[in-house]
Amino acid sequence: MSYTDDQINHLIDGTLDWETTFRMLSMPKDGSRFQQYVAALQAKVPFKDRIVLPLGPHLYIVQKADSRKWVIQCDCGHEFCDYRENWKLHAAIYVRDTEEAMAEVYPSLMAPDVNWQVYREYYCPDCATLHDVEAPTPWYPVIHDFEPDIDTFYRDWVNLPVPERA
Repeated sequence: MSYTDDQINHLIDGTLDWETTFRMLSMPKDGSRFQQYVAALQAKVPFKDRIVLPLGPHLYIVQKADSRKWVIQCDCGHEFCDYRENWKLHAAIYVRDTEEAMAEVYPSLMAPDVNWQVYREYYCPDCATLHDVEAPTPWYPVIHDFEPDIDTFYRDWVNLPVPERA
């Protein structure tokens, strides 16, 4: 089953009706869905760099228009780093490591012990969009979620030519 560009836009905006959303999630994906999704995302961002792969609701691997280099970039256009690096190390980080900071998230007496668990919140340094939250032990290093194999994804999953890169 294929979906209209309007339905894909509503999906991205979070305004798609539940029945259609459920159908999209439970049925096999149609061949053009990735292209539709990326085109809808591209239309919503203010930059001309080509979205190669979405990483989150407001975070993308993009191909820089001027150099063909692949970088991780926010909706606002802030460039974090090369796509193979851990973008979190280039983000603004807020660590909830006190009882007072945890009380902003949890009701009284329900927060984790900050000697065993902290929250790390990763924000865009330019627009302050929250991109990720981790809940590790205090001494654990910053987690590098994954490094996507974009060549294989394009070749084997979406059957499209791999975007050129520098």
